[in-house]
Amino acid sequence: MTAPATPAVVLVGPPGSGKSTVGRLLAERLGLPFQDTDTAVEQLTGKSVADLFVEEGEPHFRRLERNVVRAAATGFPGVLALGGGAVMAEESRALLGPLPVVFLEVPLGDAVKRVGLDAPRPLLAVNPRARWRELMEARRPLYLEVATAVVATEGRTPEQVADAVLEALEWKAPHV
Repeated sequence: MTAPATPAVVLVGPPGSGKSTVGRLLAERLGLPFQDTDTAVEQLTGKSVADLFVEEGEPHFRRLERNVVRAAATGFPGVLALGGGAVMAEESRALLGPLPVVFLEVPLGDAVKRVGLDAPRPLLAVNPRARWRELMEARRPLYLEVATAVVATEGRTPEQVADAVLEALEWKAPHV
């Protein structure tokens, strides 16, 4: 029996760091499938993350998220983008240990532009700038704990960030 395939690269970072956009680019360049854990939870439940937070509460969402992360970290052979808070779970961080994980670091101003102040982000609903800073204070050490590499996104296009991720992991994109 062969071991299950694991992700070729895992992207972590706060909302607005570009995990999904860059993840899709990386998957395309590497000829691999792409998965976003927030999208996987939405597909599993038929509800948006925002609706899950409101209707079921954050603890329920986080349980679903841990299950999705566990399944992907141990059996998804592609590029994986984790929801911004997935690293809060010790179990999820432990699963990331042996995997190539890239922390996409983004300054507040860029994140706000990308996420938008009216986007349906449940944890950023009230005073998004202050809340984003609070989230980063709690999460940045955890992003760094699991990261194999850190890639700054400031002033870079998604394509340039994808290039930097490949370079940080010492991979070369297949020539087309």
